[in-house]
Amino acid sequence: METMFCNQCQEAAKGVGCTVKGVCGKDSTTANRMDLLLYATKGVAVISNELHKHNYQNAEVNRFVLDALFSTITNANFDIKSIEMRIEKAISLKKDLISEAEKCGIIIPSIQEAQWNGERSTWDATEKAAGMLVEANEDIRSLKQLILFGLKGLAAYAKHAQNLGFEKDEIHTFIHRALSETTNHSATVDELVALTLETGKYGVEAMALLDQANTSTYGNPEITKVNIGVRNNPGILISGHDLHDMEELLKQTENTGVDVYTHSEMLPANYYPAFKKYSHFAGNYGNAWWHQREEFTSFNGPILFTTNCIVPPLPGATYTDRIYLTGSTGLAGTKQIQVKNGVKDFSEIIAHAKKCEAPKEIENGEIIGGFAHQQVLALADKVVDAVKSGAIKKFVVMAGCDGRMNSRNYYTDFAQQLPNDAVILTAGCAKYRYNKLQLGDINGIPRVLDAGQCNDSYSLAVIALKLKEVFGLDDINQLPIVYNIAWYEQKAVIVLLALLSLGVKNIHLGPTLPAFLSPNVTNVLVENFNIGGIQTVEEDMKAWIR
Repeated sequence: METMFCNQCQEAAKGVGCTVKGVCGKDSTTANRMDLLLYATKGVAVISNELHKHNYQNAEVNRFVLDALFSTITNANFDIKSIEMRIEKAISLKKDLISEAEKCGIIIPSIQEAQWNGERSTWDATEKAAGMLVEANEDIRSLKQLILFGLKGLAAYAKHAQNLGFEKDEIHTFIHRALSETTNHSATVDELVALTLETGKYGVEAMALLDQANTSTYGNPEITKVNIGVRNNPGILISGHDLHDMEELLKQTENTGVDVYTHSEMLPANYYPAFKKYSHFAGNYGNAWWHQREEFTSFNGPILFTTNCIVPPLPGATYTDRIYLTGSTGLAGTKQIQVKNGVKDFSEIIAHAKKCEAPKEIENGEIIGGFAHQQVLALADKVVDAVKSGAIKKFVVMAGCDGRMNSRNYYTDFAQQLPNDAVILTAGCAKYRYNKLQLGDINGIPRVLDAGQCNDSYSLAVIALKLKEVFGLDDINQLPIVYNIAWYEQKAVIVLLALLSLGVKNIHLGPTLPAFLSPNVTNVLVENFNIGGIQTVEEDMKAWIR
């Protein structure tokens, strides 16, 4: 019996969708409440979109919509109470917006999401009208999901930029308009295809804004050797994507005798100059997010989740009481970081760390990274010479996500079998499939160039556009670049849409194509952008590289 339906991530059950419990660990009750939160948030967007037409912006609404979308990303929030609090907030904001519209004489469209009164007694019944399966036309449903999931990723990046004081009204305006359009029952396939590409365009803008926020605040990433061993002090392990949280934690742990280690997507924090001044910033511990059950156990100290990539601990896990959460995350039975005088207060997690043993070493040595666009462009002459001489024949973009499925061993094997004249450009946790392999270098250029987090896929696009300019090419697709991208969740969806909006074609997506793409929508992507899946390493190597 189906008690939920969720197909937003690559691990959707049977390649179709999770119907009883999410592979991510989310139960059906929480999944359905998330559908209701999205339903309520669309209602906010419908009204806000009408007000935007009259040059009205509401900062509180903007913040809420970003947070609501972010909190429903895969592996971000498993706490039904925090989801229900957001639903109540959406209802309250919607009432405020309706009052504002009435003052201005604005007529609100009679869209069900906007008109829902939000009475608690109607929640369970309304959930039945909230899921995407109520859209009968498979292709319309597929495109609306593609837009919605892209908006979730876009919101995540915009939220990180916002946390550093960087935001653009036009990004908020677009998100609200696009959300509103997903409630339009008369929208055509052509209109939704155009909106999909527009979502990608704003994805580029959001990633550019976040890049500006990160680099102007913390400096441009530098080529850095990162320690992957441990020290003798107790430590805090920080996961996720939010560099502002990273900064606050480093400030508050200074001179406390507690070291700070990054995990998974937070690894690129090691590349930023502003963080290198902290002597207690010890390096990176472990691998991609899905290893956390073993690696959190051996770390011994507390863990701070700043964003998504949470794997709910198994019953009896020894580290559950060491988990602390902040931002859009949620997990029942764990501790939430409190805000005091406008600043997150990490004193509790620091005190906890002091009582813990030092981390257990699981590996040692160093890995190298920091090849964001500013750093690679500084090496442009060296890169161009290597291409012109034939020392580099191919760049292979292997960005995106990692995940648990054995089929992802494909990416390790693919990296190992690449010829010695190929360079990997990477960003996101997909890197953990090959960033510790000894692949060597080409004329001093490492064969794995790690740009950073998944949002730093923007850097890879900037590098490609610069190479196009340097070589005097008319089309970015004339470059000797192969796109072999792994995806898992919705931030990868916006990266894909961003690349499509830049005109990039011939992208190979794996280990499986998204379950939410209908056959007809897949055909549109194939015909217009030549998007494809992956086969065996040997077949793909022969087709793309040799």
